[in-house]
Amino acid sequence: MAESTRPNAQSGQASNDSTAAASSHAASASFSHQPVMLHEIVALFAGAPEGVLLDCTLGGAGHSVAVLEACPQLSVIGIDRDPDALSAAGARLQVFGSRASTARARFDQLDEVLDERAVETIAGFLFDLGVSSPQLDRADRGFSFRHDGPLDMRMDPDAPRTAADFVNSASHGEIASALKHNADERFAGRIASAIVDKRPFETTTELASVVVDAIPAAARRTGGHPAKRTFQALRIEVNDELDMLTPALEAAIDRLAPGGLGLVLTYHSGEDRIVKRVFRDRSTSDAPVGLPITPAETDFTALRPLAQRPTDAEQETNPRARSARLRGLTRNASTGVAA
Repeated sequence: MAESTRPNAQSGQASNDSTAAASSHAASASFSHQPVMLHEIVALFAGAPEGVLLDCTLGGAGHSVAVLEACPQLSVIGIDRDPDALSAAGARLQVFGSRASTARARFDQLDEVLDERAVETIAGFLFDLGVSSPQLDRADRGFSFRHDGPLDMRMDPDAPRTAADFVNSASHGEIASALKHNADERFAGRIASAIVDKRPFETTTELASVVVDAIPAAARRTGGHPAKRTFQALRIEVNDELDMLTPALEAAIDRLAPGGLGLVLTYHSGEDRIVKRVFRDRSTSDAPVGLPITPAETDFTALRPLAQRPTDAEQETNPRARSARLRGLTRNASTGVAA
């Protein structure tokens, strides 16, 4: 269910006022985030045609700032539904003047954002999926099983449903399904039973404790924190992350100009399966196998390797990069944008 788009333009020139500058610095500092596979992404966008890069998950604008610095042919429109992220990103992007603007929206509303700006085609798009480090680190956002806070998990604080609303009202089957579908949780049924038995929940640590107790002792000793998958699954459920991903990808791909490039960073198997399927479908001929004809060329080509991993050095210095996969797709230069 799409929310209304709430544009929040941040494209003005850098302010000379010292108070505004201090405020901007504080906003950036409060949303500090180390972008994953930054060098690889910048290098790829360096070959994009002139035009707009649509950063569909702007966050603190780490990727966008680096692209704007290295790729003079590109401007950026960044969208995010988190007002804290937009505030930090706006502060960092001010120095680029009219080359950068932002909008508060879900990424499946990208068509509306582009239409409002009369942008028909884009030179590229970037999705950096999942939760960001600043969101995890703030206890009051409720994303982390390590920090005691309200059981919230909304990326958009104005969204109607929190994680507490879901776990305190959903049926056993709905909870188990969310844990299995969104996080491949092996013990989804056991955890769902424990949640239903122990609810209501108000805080993250209350829920995390119940989840840990529901998982067999032997399984708790491997694979990181026992509540990690449950919290991931609930975050995805509350924010409709997987449900909106396919239509958002399709819309972004349709907007690519000839020679345009789309990149997606995923962090778990559910996201990656969706991106892999969409990219494969758009870059593979639909001609039946075995016919004595040459299949028609597709409009798109998937980048190779199909799934690029961060370097060992990056994985050592940035824990969030360890599970990352980068996939890409280009629109062939000889094709046009679908009507």
